[in-house]
Amino acid sequence: MKKTLVVAEMALREISRRRGVLILLALLPLAFYYSRRGEAYWQSVRFVSLGIGWTLSTAALFAGSAARAIEPRLRIAGYATHQLYLGRLGALWTVGLTLALPYFLLIRFDLDTVRYDAIALILLLTVAVAPPLGLAVAALLPRELEGMLVLLTIVAMQMMLDPDKTAAQALPFWFTREIGTYAVESGAGADHVGRGLVHAAATLAVFLGVVALATTLRLRRRSHVSIV
Repeated sequence: MKKTLVVAEMALREISRRRGVLILLALLPLAFYYSRRGEAYWQSVRFVSLGIGWTLSTAALFAGSAARAIEPRLRIAGYATHQLYLGRLGALWTVGLTLALPYFLLIRFDLDTVRYDAIALILLLTVAVAPPLGLAVAALLPRELEGMLVLLTIVAMQMMLDPDKTAAQALPFWFTREIGTYAVESGAGADHVGRGLVHAAATLAVFLGVVALATTLRLRRRSHVSIV
């Protein structure tokens, strides 16, 4: 547990070095929110969650790219593979909760006819799913620019595709639409929440599996490697 916390602290320090970029990224969900705040206010809830998802997944992409240089040394020094990626995820989830809270308060005091418990659930699930997504992309695409473009494409497609199409349902943030429907439509049933929870849980499991597998393969200890 102690080693996992050490990795989390290191990840937080690395993320804080990009303070300017992260501040700009943190303001992006605000632009998403107010872009739909007028007549289509019900979409602003979904858009702000997608903005938070892109911000957190991009921060995770940065963290995953930065970890490539130091993780092999930590692995040789005795850190287990799961301690490395769980510590990094813990740091990113902490950042995510810190980011999501002000946006929940914004919605709480800005919108009246919505279900706030459902909105809180959307934001929590977004915080849970986005960091593993970013770390998975970082594992598959080592260059940050390429990874950012992939994440931007995912979010853009999630916004533009018809939510009822299979392609939209296969994207990682489709649950925001399902639970968002329950949050803003008084006549929507709880089955929307159930489908959203199942989708978020499956998405989280897939990306956690990708991160764990990619990290294990990358850091697999060779018999000829030793500490000098």
